[in-house]
Amino acid sequence: MAHLSQIKIPATYMRGGTSKGVFFSLQDLPAAAKVAGEARDQLLLRVIGSPDPYGKQTDGMGGATSSTSKTVIVASSDQPDHDVDYLFGQVAIDKAFVDWSGNCGNLTAAVGAFAITNGLVDAERIPADGIAVIRIWQANIKKTIIAHVPMASGAVQETGDFELDGVTFPAAEILVDFIDPADGDGAMFPTGNVVDALEVPGLGVYQATMINAGIPTIFLNASELGYTGAELQDAINGDPAALAMFETIRAHGAVHMGLIKHIDQAAGRQHTPKVAFVAPPTDYVSSSGKAVTVADIDLQVRALSMGKLHHAMMGTAAVAIGTAAAIPGTLVNLATGADAGKSVRFGHPSGTLKVGAEASLVKDTWQVDKASMSRSARVLMTGWVHVPGDII
Repeated sequence: MAHLSQIKIPATYMRGGTSKGVFFSLQDLPAAAKVAGEARDQLLLRVIGSPDPYGKQTDGMGGATSSTSKTVIVASSDQPDHDVDYLFGQVAIDKAFVDWSGNCGNLTAAVGAFAITNGLVDAERIPADGIAVIRIWQANIKKTIIAHVPMASGAVQETGDFELDGVTFPAAEILVDFIDPADGDGAMFPTGNVVDALEVPGLGVYQATMINAGIPTIFLNASELGYTGAELQDAINGDPAALAMFETIRAHGAVHMGLIKHIDQAAGRQHTPKVAFVAPPTDYVSSSGKAVTVADIDLQVRALSMGKLHHAMMGTAAVAIGTAAAIPGTLVNLATGADAGKSVRFGHPSGTLKVGAEASLVKDTWQVDKASMSRSARVLMTGWVHVPGDII
């Protein structure tokens, strides 16, 4: 039987924040994959190595976690006052599925650097030294993100002394601003409430803050779930019953948020909404062995992504945390002691993270103008990815 040879596609393997993924320029993709659809999905699945019933992604570029099973497509933007369009694909590990329903806030930190290095930004907008302000159109959620990318001698500066919990080595700091991060129709709280009684058949009724900011997120009280809020990954990911509970809550919350019509549709929307649980600050030891004290944080937050407890915190969920913390009465705000200012520092499994947001009440509706956080990014490898020729 004859088999087609492999094809190769220019690509860059990058870390952004506490995630990493395969980055492509739209112009470099095969013709059939330049448009959304099955051909693009099949290509990205094969690049990452999914679906893999072994859960390892050995035959692809994925790292067998939600944080490392990611793809990004970047193109020069036709949007007014934007430099590039950024499209994010979350690739399922054991299923033939690419979720395009949300953004990756961590990889956002790498988009500006990738765009500059690959000639997708007008040269006159890039200083030889200083900070390049890259205006990004996030195509999944149709929102503006501003990345402040450090430059040195005409090139992106990647090395530095900025430390980010969840990332082993220091790098250059990249400030990321998420502009008007609430849902596009203005419904930051889709139920109209900052706290709801979420009834989950077979499990009970939970207090829940359901918010569209950064990414649709369902916040729960750790105490109602039987947790302290200081749990590390093994405490959740090693407990199949706990994972099933969270997925059931997520599915019913998605219905209440209007993201799906029936809980059965949740399996086809794995990337969103996120589900997280919060608690007041406590002393704990992070997964790296770092001691975190009550004095270091304003609250504890643990979040699940693609069915597993995240090893640190998703960038978009951090936006949701910062926004909810700034709004009186949310579970996130209450976990801080209802004393959150324009920024909060929260504990996560790998350490701590600071995020800032400014929220205001306008005509009885909460809105947020901007949420900001510092991340870092670094190129890990450049070249070509190879896939069998019969994929496209």
